[in-house]
Amino acid sequence: MARADIHSRVVGWLKVVLPLMALAILSTLFLLADRIDPDAAIPYAQVDVEDLARDPRMTAPTFAGTTDDGTAVTLTAETARPVGQEGSAQAATVLARLDMPDGSTAELSAASVELDTEGGQLRLAGGVAITTSSGYLVLTDGVISALDRTRTESTGAVIAESPAGRLTAGGFALTRAEGQGETYLLVFTGRVKLVYKPGG
Repeated sequence: MARADIHSRVVGWLKVVLPLMALAILSTLFLLADRIDPDAAIPYAQVDVEDLARDPRMTAPTFAGTTDDGTAVTLTAETARPVGQEGSAQAATVLARLDMPDGSTAELSAASVELDTEGGQLRLAGGVAITTSSGYLVLTDGVISALDRTRTESTGAVIAESPAGRLTAGGFALTRAEGQGETYLLVFTGRVKLVYKPGG
């Protein structure tokens, strides 16, 4: 009987002592934990909501598609904003890449670009640099590229470094050769001058 009383008393004390010990442990954890520094909180981007409402834009957008003749077109930009008709846009600091079915490639970089979906054109401006897998580096003020087929042409004079030497011309056009399978032509026009580099 005395043994049962002792057991009951121990259980009764444990019911009181154990919750108190748990509370003490939790209090210690809170006391020893690092204090929260409000100044060290994760900084949020400073966004001007009114400016975004007036001039909506996207950051780091990507456009990708395939022309009717199988050339994959990928375009990335620093920023872009919608303009005019639905689906059209303007972008800044642009890089475009053309991957042709024959394995050749061309990369175009420009200060700005306008995507005209209604006209089916991509217009690059502000200084354009084009690098091709065949070894050409072409510099010009502006370029117009079709979205439905492989056709890219300059809007002004051209300076080009090629495997054969340095070339200047009034303009250029990159097209797919008609009736010649997957052959592509880079044609320079208008007072073409080539400074030949022996062994090029």
